[in-house]
Amino acid sequence: MNRPIRHLATLATAMFVCLMVAATYIQFFQAPRLNADSRNSRTLYREYGTDRGPIIVDGEAIASSSPVDDPYQYQRVYSQASNYSNVTGYFSTSFNSMTGIERAENSVLGGSDSSLLTQRLEELVTGKQPQGGGVELTISSKAQEAAINAMDGQKGAVVALDPKTGAILAQVSIPTYDANSLATHDKTAASEAWDALSNDPNKPLVDRTIGGDQYAPGSTFKMLTATAMLEKNPDMTPDTLVEAPTSYTPPGTSHSIENPGEAVCGDGSGRVTLRQAFVQSCNTAFAIGGVEVGAEDMMAQAELFGFGDTIQTPLRVSASRFPEPESTAALAMDSFGQQDIRVTPMQMAMIGAAIANDGVLMKPYLVQRTLTADLETLSTSKPQVYSQPMSEQTADYMTEMMVDDVNSGTGYRAAIDGIEVAGKTGTAEISSSTPPHTWFVAFAPADDPQIVVAVVVENAGNAGWSGDGGSVSAPIAKQVIEAYLNQ
Repeated sequence: MNRPIRHLATLATAMFVCLMVAATYIQFFQAPRLNADSRNSRTLYREYGTDRGPIIVDGEAIASSSPVDDPYQYQRVYSQASNYSNVTGYFSTSFNSMTGIERAENSVLGGSDSSLLTQRLEELVTGKQPQGGGVELTISSKAQEAAINAMDGQKGAVVALDPKTGAILAQVSIPTYDANSLATHDKTAASEAWDALSNDPNKPLVDRTIGGDQYAPGSTFKMLTATAMLEKNPDMTPDTLVEAPTSYTPPGTSHSIENPGEAVCGDGSGRVTLRQAFVQSCNTAFAIGGVEVGAEDMMAQAELFGFGDTIQTPLRVSASRFPEPESTAALAMDSFGQQDIRVTPMQMAMIGAAIANDGVLMKPYLVQRTLTADLETLSTSKPQVYSQPMSEQTADYMTEMMVDDVNSGTGYRAAIDGIEVAGKTGTAEISSSTPPHTWFVAFAPADDPQIVVAVVVENAGNAGWSGDGGSVSAPIAKQVIEAYLNQ
Protein backbone atom coordinates (compact mmCIF):
# COMPACT_ATOMS: atom_id res chain seq x y z
CA MET A 1 0.00 0.00 0.00
CA ASN A 2 1.19 3.52 -0.77
CA ARG A 3 2.74 5.03 2.34
CA PRO A 4 0.67 8.26 2.35
CA ILE A 5 -2.52 6.24 1.85
CA ARG A 6 -1.51 3.95 4.71
CA HIS A 7 -0.96 6.96 6.99
CA LEU A 8 -4.32 8.43 5.98
CA ALA A 9 -6.08 5.13 6.61
CA THR A 10 -4.44 4.87 10.05
CA LEU A 11 -5.50 8.41 10.90
CA ALA A 12 -9.06 7.79 9.73
CA THR A 13 -9.25 4.59 11.80
CA ALA A 14 -7.91 6.41 14.85
CA MET A 15 -10.50 9.14 14.38
CA PHE A 16 -13.31 6.57 14.13
CA VAL A 17 -12.05 4.86 17.28
CA CYS A 18 -11.94 8.22 19.12
CA LEU A 19 -15.46 9.02 17.89
CA MET A 20 -16.78 5.64 19.05
CA VAL A 21 -15.13 5.99 22.46
CA ALA A 22 -16.46 9.52 22.87
CA ALA A 23 -19.99 8.53 21.80
CA THR A 24 -19.96 5.55 24.18
CA TYR A 25 -18.69 7.68 27.05
CA ILE A 26 -21.27 10.41 26.48
CA GLN A 27 -24.23 8.08 25.95
CA PHE A 28 -23.56 5.65 28.76
CA PHE A 29 -21.38 7.36 31.35
CA GLN A 30 -22.31 11.04 31.03
CA ALA A 31 -25.98 10.48 30.24
CA PRO A 32 -27.28 10.74 33.84
CA ARG A 33 -25.44 14.02 34.42
CA LEU A 34 -26.50 15.49 31.08
CA ASN A 35 -30.12 14.45 31.59
CA ALA A 36 -30.10 16.09 35.00
CA ASP A 37 -28.55 19.32 33.70
CA SER A 38 -31.07 22.15 34.08
CA ARG A 39 -29.96 23.53 30.70
CA ASN A 40 -31.05 20.38 28.86
CA SER A 41 -34.28 21.62 27.28
CA ARG A 42 -35.00 18.25 25.66
CA THR A 43 -35.19 16.59 29.06
CA LEU A 44 -37.37 19.40 30.39
CA TYR A 45 -39.77 19.14 27.45
CA ARG A 46 -39.96 15.36 27.86
CA GLU A 47 -40.56 15.57 31.65
CA TYR A 48 -42.83 18.62 31.75
CA GLY A 49 -44.46 18.20 28.34
CA THR A 50 -46.21 14.93 29.15
CA ASP A 51 -49.96 14.47 28.92
CA ARG A 52 -50.17 13.82 32.66
CA GLY A 53 -53.00 11.81 34.12
CA PRO A 54 -55.77 13.25 36.29
CA ILE A 55 -56.01 13.59 40.07
CA ILE A 56 -59.53 12.50 40.96
CA VAL A 57 -61.91 13.14 43.89
CA ASP A 58 -65.33 11.47 43.95
CA GLY A 59 -65.14 10.68 40.24
CA GLU A 60 -64.24 14.23 39.18
CA ALA A 61 -60.82 15.35 37.94
CA ILE A 62 -59.51 18.15 40.15
CA ALA A 63 -56.24 18.25 38.17
CA SER A 64 -55.84 17.46 34.48
CA SER A 65 -53.71 18.32 31.43
CA SER A 66 -54.95 20.63 28.70
CA PRO A 67 -53.34 20.93 25.20
CA VAL A 68 -51.54 24.22 24.56
CA ASP A 69 -49.64 25.65 21.60
CA ASP A 70 -46.11 25.83 22.99
CA PRO A 71 -43.08 23.50 23.21
CA TYR A 72 -44.48 21.79 26.32
CA GLN A 73 -47.73 20.85 24.50
CA TYR A 74 -49.72 20.42 27.73
CA GLN A 75 -50.50 22.67 30.69
CA ARG A 76 -51.74 21.51 34.07
CA VAL A 77 -55.20 22.80 35.01
CA TYR A 78 -56.71 22.71 38.52
CA SER A 79 -60.50 22.87 38.37
CA GLN A 80 -61.14 23.49 42.08
CA ALA A 81 -57.85 25.05 43.08
CA SER A 82 -59.19 26.94 46.11
CA ASN A 83 -60.44 23.65 47.59
CA TYR A 84 -57.53 21.34 46.86
CA SER A 85 -54.28 23.19 46.10
CA ASN A 86 -52.70 22.25 49.43
CA VAL A 87 -53.30 18.58 48.52
CA THR A 88 -52.62 18.50 44.77
CA GLY A 89 -49.71 20.91 44.99
CA TYR A 90 -48.65 22.39 41.66
CA PHE A 91 -46.84 21.19 38.52
CA SER A 92 -44.80 24.09 37.15
CA THR A 93 -42.89 24.32 33.86
CA SER A 94 -41.84 27.85 34.77
CA PHE A 95 -39.92 26.63 37.83
CA ASN A 96 -39.31 23.04 36.62
CA SER A 97 -40.75 21.86 39.91
CA MET A 98 -43.71 20.08 41.46
CA THR A 99 -45.21 19.69 44.95
CA GLY A 100 -47.98 17.82 46.76
CA ILE A 101 -49.58 14.80 45.10
CA GLU A 102 -48.14 16.01 41.79
CA ARG A 103 -44.71 15.22 43.18
CA ALA A 104 -45.52 12.26 45.44
CA GLU A 105 -47.29 10.41 42.61
CA ASN A 106 -45.24 11.81 39.73
CA SER A 107 -44.21 8.43 38.33
CA VAL A 108 -47.86 7.41 37.87
CA LEU A 109 -49.14 10.81 36.73
CA GLY A 110 -46.20 11.22 34.33
CA GLY A 111 -46.50 7.68 32.96
CA SER A 112 -43.05 6.39 33.96
CA ASP A 113 -44.14 4.07 36.77
CA SER A 114 -43.27 0.39 36.29
CA SER A 115 -46.93 -0.52 36.78
CA LEU A 116 -47.65 1.28 33.49
CA LEU A 117 -45.18 -0.82 31.44
CA THR A 118 -47.90 -2.54 29.42
CA GLN A 119 -49.45 0.82 28.57
CA ARG A 120 -46.08 2.24 27.49
CA LEU A 121 -45.39 -0.76 25.22
CA GLU A 122 -48.82 -0.36 23.64
CA GLU A 123 -48.14 3.34 23.01
CA LEU A 124 -44.78 2.46 21.45
CA VAL A 125 -46.27 -0.12 19.10
CA THR A 126 -49.34 1.89 18.10
CA GLY A 127 -47.64 5.27 17.99
CA LYS A 128 -50.23 6.74 20.35
CA GLN A 129 -49.43 9.92 22.27
CA PRO A 130 -47.86 8.86 25.62
CA GLN A 131 -50.18 9.49 28.57
CA GLY A 132 -49.81 9.38 32.30
CA GLY A 133 -51.94 7.36 34.68
CA GLY A 134 -54.53 8.65 37.11
CA VAL A 135 -54.56 8.97 40.89
CA GLU A 136 -57.82 8.72 42.83
CA LEU A 137 -57.77 10.30 46.29
CA THR A 138 -59.61 9.21 49.44
CA ILE A 139 -60.98 12.74 49.96
CA SER A 140 -64.74 13.18 50.32
CA SER A 141 -65.74 16.26 48.32
CA LYS A 142 -68.66 16.82 50.71
CA ALA A 143 -66.44 16.80 53.80
CA GLN A 144 -63.80 18.96 52.11
CA GLU A 145 -66.30 21.55 50.96
CA ALA A 146 -68.08 21.59 54.33
CA ALA A 147 -64.78 22.19 56.12
CA ILE A 148 -63.85 25.07 53.83
CA ASN A 149 -67.26 26.70 54.19
CA ALA A 150 -67.28 26.24 57.97
CA MET A 151 -63.82 27.77 58.37
CA ASP A 152 -65.19 30.87 56.63
CA GLY A 153 -61.75 32.23 55.76
CA GLN A 154 -60.33 31.90 59.28
CA LYS A 155 -56.72 30.76 59.40
CA GLY A 156 -56.22 27.18 60.51
CA ALA A 157 -56.79 23.62 59.38
CA VAL A 158 -59.26 20.74 59.31
CA VAL A 159 -58.40 17.05 59.00
CA ALA A 160 -60.99 14.27 58.77
CA LEU A 161 -60.21 10.54 58.81
CA ASP A 162 -62.09 7.29 58.51
CA PRO A 163 -60.99 5.78 61.84
CA LYS A 164 -61.56 2.21 60.65
CA THR A 165 -59.26 2.43 57.63
CA GLY A 166 -57.11 5.57 58.02
CA ALA A 167 -58.45 7.05 54.76
CA ILE A 168 -58.16 10.85 54.76
CA LEU A 169 -61.62 12.31 54.13
CA ALA A 170 -60.74 16.00 54.31
CA GLN A 171 -57.48 17.93 54.41
CA VAL A 172 -58.09 21.66 54.47
CA SER A 173 -55.51 24.38 55.08
CA ILE A 174 -56.56 28.03 55.27
CA PRO A 175 -55.47 30.35 53.70
CA THR A 176 -55.10 28.47 50.46
CA TYR A 177 -53.80 29.49 47.03
CA ASP A 178 -54.55 28.98 43.33
CA ALA A 179 -52.24 26.31 41.91
CA ASN A 180 -53.13 27.54 38.40
CA SER A 181 -51.18 30.75 39.05
CA LEU A 182 -47.98 28.69 39.41
CA ALA A 183 -48.80 26.13 36.72
CA THR A 184 -49.13 28.77 34.00
CA HIS A 185 -46.56 28.65 31.17
CA ASP A 186 -46.28 32.44 31.32
CA LYS A 187 -43.03 32.72 33.27
CA THR A 188 -43.55 36.37 34.15
CA ALA A 189 -47.01 35.74 35.58
CA ALA A 190 -45.81 32.61 37.41
CA SER A 191 -42.88 34.50 38.96
CA GLU A 192 -45.13 37.33 40.09
CA ALA A 193 -47.55 34.83 41.65
CA TRP A 194 -44.69 33.02 43.39
CA ASP A 195 -43.29 36.25 44.81
CA ALA A 196 -46.70 37.29 46.12
CA LEU A 197 -47.41 33.89 47.71
CA SER A 198 -43.97 33.32 49.20
CA ASN A 199 -43.89 36.83 50.69
CA ASP A 200 -47.43 36.65 52.09
CA PRO A 201 -47.15 36.73 55.93
CA ASN A 202 -50.17 34.40 56.13
CA LYS A 203 -48.11 31.62 54.44
CA PRO A 204 -50.70 30.22 52.02
CA LEU A 205 -48.12 27.80 50.53
CA VAL A 206 -47.75 26.02 53.89
CA ASP A 207 -50.05 23.04 54.39
CA ARG A 208 -51.07 23.60 58.00
CA THR A 209 -52.68 20.15 58.23
CA ILE A 210 -49.36 18.29 58.06
CA GLY A 211 -46.52 20.80 58.40
CA GLY A 212 -45.65 24.38 59.11
CA ASP A 213 -44.73 25.62 62.57
CA GLN A 214 -47.19 23.20 64.28
CA TYR A 215 -49.41 24.11 67.21
CA ALA A 216 -49.71 23.68 70.96
CA PRO A 217 -52.73 21.35 71.28
CA GLY A 218 -54.14 22.82 74.48
CA SER A 219 -56.71 20.71 76.28
CA THR A 220 -57.23 18.30 73.37
CA PHE A 221 -53.95 16.80 74.62
CA LYS A 222 -55.88 15.65 77.69
CA MET A 223 -57.10 12.80 75.47
CA LEU A 224 -53.52 11.50 75.48
CA THR A 225 -52.97 12.16 79.18
CA ALA A 226 -56.24 10.51 80.17
CA THR A 227 -55.33 7.51 78.01
CA ALA A 228 -51.94 7.27 79.73
CA MET A 229 -53.57 7.49 83.16
CA LEU A 230 -56.02 4.70 82.34
CA GLU A 231 -53.32 2.52 80.79
CA LYS A 232 -50.99 3.07 83.74
CA ASN A 233 -53.63 2.16 86.32
CA PRO A 234 -55.66 -0.92 85.25
CA ASP A 235 -58.17 -0.39 88.07
CA MET A 236 -58.95 3.18 87.04
CA THR A 237 -62.28 3.98 85.37
CA PRO A 238 -63.98 7.24 84.41
CA ASP A 239 -65.58 7.22 87.86
CA THR A 240 -62.33 6.90 89.79
CA LEU A 241 -61.60 9.91 91.99
CA VAL A 242 -58.54 11.97 91.05
CA GLU A 243 -56.89 14.99 92.60
CA ALA A 244 -58.24 18.22 91.14
CA PRO A 245 -57.46 21.27 93.29
CA THR A 246 -58.36 24.77 92.25
CA SER A 247 -54.65 25.48 91.74
CA TYR A 248 -51.55 23.29 91.67
CA THR A 249 -47.90 24.24 92.11
CA PRO A 250 -45.60 21.47 90.79
CA PRO A 251 -42.45 20.59 92.73
CA GLY A 252 -39.44 22.72 91.90
CA THR A 253 -41.32 25.85 90.84
CA SER A 254 -43.37 28.68 92.27
CA HIS A 255 -45.57 28.87 89.19
CA SER A 256 -49.17 27.95 89.97
CA ILE A 257 -51.31 26.04 87.45
CA GLU A 258 -54.93 27.16 87.36
CA ASN A 259 -58.04 25.72 85.80
CA PRO A 260 -59.62 27.56 82.84
CA GLY A 261 -61.04 30.82 84.13
CA GLU A 262 -59.45 30.00 87.52
CA ALA A 263 -62.61 27.98 88.23
CA VAL A 264 -62.94 25.27 90.84
CA CYS A 265 -63.03 21.72 89.52
CA GLY A 266 -66.28 19.92 90.36
CA ASP A 267 -67.58 20.81 93.79
CA GLY A 268 -64.31 22.45 94.84
CA SER A 269 -63.41 19.66 97.26
CA GLY A 270 -60.13 19.01 95.45
CA ARG A 271 -61.18 15.52 94.35
CA VAL A 272 -63.46 14.68 91.43
CA THR A 273 -64.04 11.74 89.11
CA LEU A 274 -61.82 11.47 86.05
CA ARG A 275 -64.99 11.91 84.01
CA GLN A 276 -65.81 15.23 85.69
CA ALA A 277 -62.24 16.48 85.28
CA PHE A 278 -62.33 15.58 81.57
CA VAL A 279 -65.75 17.08 80.89
CA GLN A 280 -64.91 20.29 82.74
CA SER A 281 -61.38 20.23 81.26
CA CYS A 282 -59.66 20.83 84.59
CA ASN A 283 -55.96 21.65 84.07
CA THR A 284 -54.89 20.72 87.59
CA ALA A 285 -56.26 17.17 87.40
CA PHE A 286 -54.30 16.38 84.24
CA ALA A 287 -51.16 18.21 85.34
CA ILE A 288 -51.11 16.01 88.45
CA GLY A 289 -52.16 12.95 86.45
CA GLY A 290 -49.34 13.39 83.93
CA VAL A 291 -46.77 13.84 86.71
CA GLU A 292 -48.00 10.65 88.37
CA VAL A 293 -47.77 8.71 85.09
CA GLY A 294 -44.21 9.99 84.70
CA ALA A 295 -42.26 11.50 81.82
CA GLU A 296 -41.05 8.18 80.41
CA ASP A 297 -44.52 6.64 80.19
CA MET A 298 -46.11 9.85 78.91
CA MET A 299 -43.55 10.05 76.11
CA ALA A 300 -44.01 6.36 75.33
CA GLN A 301 -47.77 6.90 75.09
CA ALA A 302 -47.20 9.80 72.70
CA GLU A 303 -44.92 7.68 70.51
CA LEU A 304 -47.64 5.04 70.19
CA PHE A 305 -49.90 7.74 68.75
CA GLY A 306 -47.22 8.74 66.23
CA PHE A 307 -45.27 11.51 67.97
CA GLY A 308 -41.70 11.72 66.72
CA ASP A 309 -42.52 9.87 63.49
CA THR A 310 -42.55 11.41 60.02
CA ILE A 311 -45.46 9.73 58.27
CA GLN A 312 -45.97 9.56 54.48
CA THR A 313 -49.58 9.59 53.27
CA PRO A 314 -47.82 9.84 50.63
CA LEU A 315 -47.49 13.53 51.53
CA ARG A 316 -44.93 14.09 54.27
CA VAL A 317 -46.50 14.67 57.69
CA SER A 318 -43.97 16.40 59.93
CA ALA A 319 -43.31 14.66 63.24
CA SER A 320 -45.26 16.03 66.20
CA ARG A 321 -43.08 16.84 69.22
CA PHE A 322 -43.06 15.74 72.84
CA PRO A 323 -39.46 16.43 73.93
CA GLU A 324 -38.21 15.06 77.22
CA PRO A 325 -39.47 17.45 79.94
CA GLU A 326 -36.71 19.43 81.65
CA SER A 327 -38.46 19.27 85.02
CA THR A 328 -41.55 18.08 86.85
CA ALA A 329 -43.06 21.51 86.29
CA ALA A 330 -42.49 21.19 82.54
CA LEU A 331 -44.12 17.74 82.53
CA ALA A 332 -47.11 19.13 84.41
CA MET A 333 -47.58 21.84 81.77
CA ASP A 334 -47.01 19.36 78.94
CA SER A 335 -49.73 17.12 80.36
CA PHE A 336 -52.49 19.56 79.47
CA GLY A 337 -51.03 20.54 76.10
CA GLN A 338 -48.94 23.60 76.84
CA GLN A 339 -45.19 24.11 77.37
CA ASP A 340 -43.21 22.12 74.76
CA ILE A 341 -45.88 20.00 73.04
CA ARG A 342 -46.30 20.79 69.33
CA VAL A 343 -48.60 18.93 66.98
CA THR A 344 -50.08 18.84 63.49
CA PRO A 345 -53.85 18.63 63.08
CA MET A 346 -53.23 15.24 61.42
CA GLN A 347 -51.64 14.04 64.67
CA MET A 348 -54.62 15.10 66.75
CA ALA A 349 -56.99 13.42 64.30
CA MET A 350 -54.90 10.24 64.74
CA ILE A 351 -55.40 10.34 68.52
CA GLY A 352 -59.15 10.69 68.05
CA ALA A 353 -59.13 7.92 65.43
CA ALA A 354 -57.38 5.45 67.74
CA ILE A 355 -60.00 6.05 70.43
CA ALA A 356 -62.81 5.71 67.88
CA ASN A 357 -61.39 2.45 66.50
CA ASP A 358 -61.35 0.48 69.78
CA GLY A 359 -57.76 1.46 70.55
CA VAL A 360 -56.27 0.53 67.17
CA LEU A 361 -54.63 3.32 65.14
CA MET A 362 -54.71 2.93 61.37
CA LYS A 363 -52.07 4.60 59.20
CA PRO A 364 -53.50 7.68 57.42
CA TYR A 365 -53.46 7.49 53.62
CA LEU A 366 -54.54 9.82 50.84
CA VAL A 367 -54.38 7.72 47.65
CA GLN A 368 -57.27 5.29 47.16
CA ARG A 369 -56.30 3.94 43.73
CA THR A 370 -53.80 4.40 40.93
CA LEU A 371 -55.18 4.08 37.39
CA THR A 372 -54.13 3.61 33.78
CA ALA A 373 -54.70 6.33 31.19
CA ASP A 374 -58.03 4.56 30.46
CA LEU A 375 -58.87 4.81 34.18
CA GLU A 376 -58.60 1.09 34.78
CA THR A 377 -57.35 0.11 38.25
CA LEU A 378 -53.61 -0.45 38.64
CA SER A 379 -53.52 -0.67 42.43
CA THR A 380 -55.83 -0.15 45.39
CA SER A 381 -54.56 0.97 48.79
CA LYS A 382 -55.00 -1.49 51.63
CA PRO A 383 -55.56 -0.16 55.19
CA GLN A 384 -52.58 -0.72 57.47
CA VAL A 385 -52.44 -0.86 61.27
CA TYR A 386 -50.03 1.79 62.57
CA SER A 387 -50.09 0.85 66.27
CA GLN A 388 -52.31 -0.02 69.22
CA PRO A 389 -51.92 2.88 71.67
CA MET A 390 -54.47 1.57 74.17
CA SER A 391 -56.63 -1.39 75.14
CA GLU A 392 -60.19 -1.70 73.90
CA GLN A 393 -61.37 -1.06 77.47
CA THR A 394 -59.46 2.22 77.65
CA ALA A 395 -60.88 3.24 74.27
CA ASP A 396 -64.39 2.54 75.59
CA TYR A 397 -63.74 4.66 78.70
CA MET A 398 -62.33 7.49 76.57
CA THR A 399 -65.36 7.35 74.27
CA GLU A 400 -67.68 7.57 77.28
CA MET A 401 -65.95 10.70 78.56
CA MET A 402 -65.82 12.32 75.10
CA VAL A 403 -69.55 11.70 74.63
CA ASP A 404 -70.17 13.32 78.02
CA ASP A 405 -68.04 16.30 76.97
CA VAL A 406 -70.39 16.91 74.03
CA ASN A 407 -73.61 16.09 75.88
CA SER A 408 -72.94 18.10 79.03
CA GLY A 409 -69.50 19.71 78.82
CA THR A 410 -67.47 22.27 76.92
CA GLY A 411 -68.12 20.57 73.56
CA TYR A 412 -71.91 20.92 73.61
CA ARG A 413 -71.97 23.02 70.42
CA ALA A 414 -70.95 19.92 68.44
CA ALA A 415 -74.09 18.01 69.43
CA ILE A 416 -76.16 16.68 66.51
CA ASP A 417 -79.80 15.64 66.82
CA GLY A 418 -80.14 11.88 66.43
CA ILE A 419 -76.37 11.24 66.32
CA GLU A 420 -74.20 10.69 69.36
CA VAL A 421 -70.99 12.71 69.00
CA ALA A 422 -67.81 12.21 71.05
CA GLY A 423 -65.42 15.16 71.34
CA LYS A 424 -62.85 17.18 73.26
CA THR A 425 -62.28 20.91 73.21
CA GLY A 426 -58.97 22.70 73.54
CA THR A 427 -57.78 26.28 73.89
CA ALA A 428 -54.01 26.69 73.53
CA GLU A 429 -52.54 29.82 75.08
CA ILE A 430 -49.93 31.62 72.96
CA SER A 431 -48.94 34.76 74.89
CA SER A 432 -50.49 37.57 76.87
CA SER A 433 -50.67 39.67 73.69
CA THR A 434 -51.98 37.03 71.24
CA PRO A 435 -55.38 35.30 71.28
CA PRO A 436 -55.23 31.51 71.74
CA HIS A 437 -55.51 28.81 69.10
CA THR A 438 -58.81 26.95 69.45
CA TRP A 439 -59.20 23.20 68.95
CA PHE A 440 -61.82 20.52 68.73
CA VAL A 441 -61.39 16.78 68.05
CA ALA A 442 -64.52 14.67 67.55
CA PHE A 443 -65.90 11.49 66.03
CA ALA A 444 -69.36 10.17 65.19
CA PRO A 445 -71.52 8.20 65.51
CA ALA A 446 -69.98 7.35 68.87
CA ASP A 447 -71.25 3.75 68.83
CA ASP A 448 -70.06 3.08 65.25
CA PRO A 449 -67.60 5.82 64.24
CA GLN A 450 -67.48 6.70 60.53
CA ILE A 451 -65.51 9.92 60.72
CA VAL A 452 -63.10 11.68 63.09
CA VAL A 453 -62.42 15.40 62.70
CA ALA A 454 -59.69 17.62 64.11
CA VAL A 455 -60.07 21.40 63.82
CA VAL A 456 -57.67 24.17 64.77
CA VAL A 457 -58.43 27.87 64.29
CA GLU A 458 -55.47 30.17 64.71
CA ASN A 459 -55.82 32.92 67.31
CA ALA A 460 -59.51 32.02 67.76
CA GLY A 461 -60.29 33.37 64.30
CA ASN A 462 -62.99 36.02 64.11
CA ALA A 463 -63.79 35.62 67.82
CA GLY A 464 -60.36 36.77 69.01
CA TRP A 465 -59.99 36.93 72.77
CA SER A 466 -63.61 35.91 73.33
CA GLY A 467 -63.18 32.59 71.51
CA ASP A 468 -62.38 29.10 72.79
CA GLY A 469 -62.43 25.56 71.45
CA GLY A 470 -66.08 25.02 72.28
CA SER A 471 -67.40 28.20 70.69
CA VAL A 472 -65.08 28.48 67.66
CA SER A 473 -63.87 25.04 66.60
CA ALA A 474 -66.62 22.68 67.75
CA PRO A 475 -69.28 24.11 65.37
CA ILE A 476 -66.85 23.64 62.45
CA ALA A 477 -66.35 19.97 63.30
CA LYS A 478 -70.11 19.57 63.61
CA GLN A 479 -70.68 20.86 60.07
CA VAL A 480 -68.06 18.51 58.62
CA ILE A 481 -69.54 15.50 60.43
CA GLU A 482 -73.07 16.36 59.33
CA ALA A 483 -72.02 16.84 55.70
CA TYR A 484 -70.21 13.53 55.58
CA LEU A 485 -72.82 11.42 57.37
CA ASN A 486 -75.71 12.93 55.38
CA GLN A 487 -74.17 12.58 51.91
